[in-house]
Amino acid sequence: MSYTALYRKWRPDSFDDVKGQDHIVTALKNQIRSGRIGHAYLFCGTRGTGKTTVAKIFARAVNCEHPRDGSPCNECARCRAIQAGAAVNVVEIDAASNNGVDNIREIRDEVRYSPADGKYRVYIIDEVHMLSTGAFNALLKTLEEPPSYVIFILATTEVHKIPVTVLSRCQRYDFRRISNETIEGRLRQLTDGEQVPCEDKALAYIAKKADGSMRDAISILDQCMAFYYGEPLTYEKTLDVLGAVDHTLFQKLTDAVLRRDISACIYMIDEIVAQGRELGQLVTDLIWYLRNLMLLKASDLDADTLEMPPEEIEELAGLAVRTDTPSIMRYIRAFSDLSSQMRYAADKRVLLEMAVIRLCTPSLDQSWEGLLARLEALEKLVQTGEGVIAADSRTRREEGGSLSGEKEQSDSGRQGEDGKGASDSREQSVVHVAADQKKVLDMLTEAWPEITASLKAAAKAALKNTYIKMTGDGCVDIVFGRPEDFLVGNRPAVMELVGQTVQNRFGIRPVFRGRLENPGETRDSTHYVTDEEVQSVFNIEIISE
Repeated sequence: MSYTALYRKWRPDSFDDVKGQDHIVTALKNQIRSGRIGHAYLFCGTRGTGKTTVAKIFARAVNCEHPRDGSPCNECARCRAIQAGAAVNVVEIDAASNNGVDNIREIRDEVRYSPADGKYRVYIIDEVHMLSTGAFNALLKTLEEPPSYVIFILATTEVHKIPVTVLSRCQRYDFRRISNETIEGRLRQLTDGEQVPCEDKALAYIAKKADGSMRDAISILDQCMAFYYGEPLTYEKTLDVLGAVDHTLFQKLTDAVLRRDISACIYMIDEIVAQGRELGQLVTDLIWYLRNLMLLKASDLDADTLEMPPEEIEELAGLAVRTDTPSIMRYIRAFSDLSSQMRYAADKRVLLEMAVIRLCTPSLDQSWEGLLARLEALEKLVQTGEGVIAADSRTRREEGGSLSGEKEQSDSGRQGEDGKGASDSREQSVVHVAADQKKVLDMLTEAWPEITASLKAAAKAALKNTYIKMTGDGCVDIVFGRPEDFLVGNRPAVMELVGQTVQNRFGIRPVFRGRLENPGETRDSTHYVTDEEVQSVFNIEIISE
């Protein structure tokens, strides 16, 4: 027996098997159950979302002898005949190759005859936007007033090319892009049914690669299974088949661009080419990686929204604190232009190397974005004083002076004024708090590891190495040791989650706020005193107003 592709072998046979299109399935099932069946339907949406599949199920359901809850039974003679393609009452037409006026006139002549077996004659016209203007005009009258036993189902991926006169005569159903989670779940059903061990990470990457198309996802899975026939499918094997690279390379390449390390970028590109990876796919995936970096930098999004695992979110946070949103947008535009140029380029590697060199050297970028990047660099020099110091140093060298001697004298004078060295930054500070606040702080400090461990993945990773301190105004500071953890953990959503967790656990709701750890600060560098402790030491009465 000849081999059947997975997307055909696992094509849904009933409405219940259709994934990701519940809004359409529910409407069609209700029409069949109530008998309110229309005469013309328009199914539109991106490729691989189930338009033709739903049309075939609907054609069987309206002619089924024993429908079950609006779905075909797939057991009666009519259902089996339609599935086998032997039913004369269900006609599937490819409008891409049958787009002339004569083809539509044949349909118009056929609808005069009632169905030989079954209730309805169903015409499924796929890629209907390919019909010529004359063919659309020939279809209009029949589409507007067809016989009661005729149903037209028009399917298209480009609904904007269909005349308004046709659109107004049809019930329109927009098929949505299928979510990665839904695609991943369906792929897991297929791998279990085919008895092929497969890593969850591999299925997640295939789902992401499919870009909302179930058929594309199943086709990619079929390709990977064929390449590694009889072997478990891993994430690394999936990358090999698709010519893609791991996300860690995107992190390293972006880091090198931010550091303006041209040599590191060229070495990585050379390594990618040596591995036989597809450079066009690399640029596409890199654009998506930079997109996630931009959203993480500019807005308050979590791992589910970015569709990334928590460990990758932490890596992105480390890059986000070292750049700004305009720079990331400049990188995205540059690689987007590069992706368009690569389609017709004879040597894609040269274009990629030129692009990264241009990004690492803003002086080579003559666009207005490159000019803004140079202006921002100059502003940073002025703000930090480096530009002024460099100019002053050059002037003094010309005059025979020494800037370093004055700096040493200034440093020694500064130390002489206060009589203390740099080690004083670790001196303990004293914070006066109320007795009940100190009790709350002690309770939270003891339970802080358990509190952070109970949070969601992204918040849990960001707050893992933090500690808390009380301030004089009654707030509880969450102290972060790393800037990348602070970027993720200091979001309002995370602070709200921490407050809600503490309230559920202890019945109290302190005010939490995040901050970075000060230089020399440690977990035990603050001593908290209450009114009672002050009274016992100084033997004075404290009156609180």
